[in-house]
Amino acid sequence: MNEGQQGAQGSAADYAAMIELARTQRLSVADLFGFAEGRVAAGARAEAIEVYKAWLAFNEAHPLLHLVFFNYSVTLRQMGDVTGSIHALRAALKIEPKFGHAHINLGRAYEDSGLGALAIQQWKSFIDLTSEITPDRLNNRFMMLQHIGRVMENAGLLEEAEPYLWQAIELRPDKPETGQHWSAIRQRLCKWPILTPTEHASMRQLIDSISPLSLGSYSDDPIFQLAKAARYNRSLVGRPDTSGFPRKTVAKKTGTGARLRIGYLSSDLRDHAVGFALREVLELHDKTSVEIYAYYCGDPVNNDPTQIRMKAAIDCWREIGQIPDEAAARMIADDDIDILIDVNGYTKHARTRIFAYRPAPVIVNFCGYPGSMGSPFHQYMITDRLVVPEGSEIYYSENVKFIACTQPVDRKRVIAEKPTRAEVGLPEKAFVYACFNGMQKITEATYRQWLQILAATPGSVLWLLTGGDSADQRLRDIAAAAGIDPQRIIYAPKAGNAKHLARIAVADLFLDTFPYGAHSTAADALTVGLPVLTYPGKTFAARFCHSIVDAAGIPELICRDPEDYVARAIAYARDTKSLKKIRDALAARRDQSVLRDIPGLARRLEEIYWEMQGEAERDETPVPDLRNLDVYYEIGAELVLANLVYQDEQTYRQQYLQKLKALNDFAPIPFDNRLWTAEAAAQA
Repeated sequence: MNEGQQGAQGSAADYAAMIELARTQRLSVADLFGFAEGRVAAGARAEAIEVYKAWLAFNEAHPLLHLVFFNYSVTLRQMGDVTGSIHALRAALKIEPKFGHAHINLGRAYEDSGLGALAIQQWKSFIDLTSEITPDRLNNRFMMLQHIGRVMENAGLLEEAEPYLWQAIELRPDKPETGQHWSAIRQRLCKWPILTPTEHASMRQLIDSISPLSLGSYSDDPIFQLAKAARYNRSLVGRPDTSGFPRKTVAKKTGTGARLRIGYLSSDLRDHAVGFALREVLELHDKTSVEIYAYYCGDPVNNDPTQIRMKAAIDCWREIGQIPDEAAARMIADDDIDILIDVNGYTKHARTRIFAYRPAPVIVNFCGYPGSMGSPFHQYMITDRLVVPEGSEIYYSENVKFIACTQPVDRKRVIAEKPTRAEVGLPEKAFVYACFNGMQKITEATYRQWLQILAATPGSVLWLLTGGDSADQRLRDIAAAAGIDPQRIIYAPKAGNAKHLARIAVADLFLDTFPYGAHSTAADALTVGLPVLTYPGKTFAARFCHSIVDAAGIPELICRDPEDYVARAIAYARDTKSLKKIRDALAARRDQSVLRDIPGLARRLEEIYWEMQGEAERDETPVPDLRNLDVYYEIGAELVLANLVYQDEQTYRQQYLQKLKALNDFAPIPFDNRLWTAEAAAQA
């Protein structure tokens, strides 16, 4: 008899012995759990299930029966038996109604079965049962409040989700993930002020919890934006174990005739603003120069028009949405990608940890996120000189490479027939101001500017994209309180992309938001001939729109500051002939504009990729500069409320220098290449 046969016979004997011990009530819970875990680890889950069933059948009076039902449910779930797992969890809760982990798992089982309402009901039942707080129940209560808020948010029930998330924050203000969702929801609901501290959750804790993306809509503070990104990266990614993941060596390709292998990684390579922007670029890449791989990490989609076009244009398409980060990184490394493009940044469904394994020699931040990644592994960022003017590179940890305009467009976008104003619910003769940015970009300061504009232009209307009944009514109520007829705020319902593009054109003037301006939305408006009025700030998000407007050939619509923005918005409504001249110029320059030179953009990207490759071959790839970011974060967290509205560059830098000098007087700060240089310190 060989060793394998002996092992199999021993295992069978152990299994039979365990069944007998369970049947005769001689199997302790500890031994039961130990045996079950061993069989699961050996891939024999069915044996573990049978022993659990025998134990449960013959140990009905055991004081730990609820724990056995719970572990039994976990094993059932591992086998894919969700229904059986639900039955086991219900049995555990019948015995011990306040068993927190069972409530959590039962709710998750309902959620995974598509029964979100039942999941919420389950978690609420635990909250109702546990008004008294013990350390164990506090943690379970916190988790269930988080789950309720998350499921409600995903279902679009923002008003309902907010108070549950706030309860979770007050229980554990040290847990930033809850605050990220809570602040983002308040931005989408236009609940001002966004951050509302209490005795249980301080303003500093709320500022610490806001995400880098939400911060872009909250404050025009580029150095704090960078420091926040670096802090977020440490929290989100940490330092994964890369000991078994050797660094990719740089392939020698310059001058060999070999193609560069470029990988684009994103959850948005589909019908999405980012997908719309990139699809013609991918079609126009020179296939004799570059080989294109796409790594899609989003939810599976069927018959998606953008994916159909992309798949037809590129060399290789890979679905990695269901693959763990390390395995996805190994796949990319095995594909021998030379340059890997992060087209997500810190946005929804991003897989930032993949990049931490450095599966390609060169990693680039481009097109998906309006700001620096602040990471140790993103070496480059691609943007334009209006987004990052000379001297502003200090606000980015990456080495910046420049293209003509950061916003790609798809010149093949389908646009439906232009509707009449009556068909989209607008008055025929009114001057129509419009903004189709998401509600999260509308700040209190921006909305007050719009109301000032409406007050000075009787008969005009403001046309916004609906944010849902609650947010829509809130903005109308604020208008009424300011003496503006709330019916002058008109909402456009969600519409298919082709119809949405067509209806934009019936407005007169697009009003941008600050500090997070219009990006693809501005390009859409300009594409159909709607002028966009904007003014730049200091962050990437606050400068992007004016770059797009300039690239469209109408720089006269770029204002100096908020006062100029308000004055010119009023002036154009009073002098529509001057606005018509701009609109005519926009139409005349449309097809020859920088914004629509997508062949030129594709060629420039390829030039940049080869520049990066050459630098890598010469061992000159830049190292991200993360010096002193903890110091800048502390200052930024203190100054953030001063940067909610527009502030000129000189005043902004001076306030940081004053804080830096004060900190340096207490404990010396090493110089860096940002604001704290030897020269700046001498002048501070």
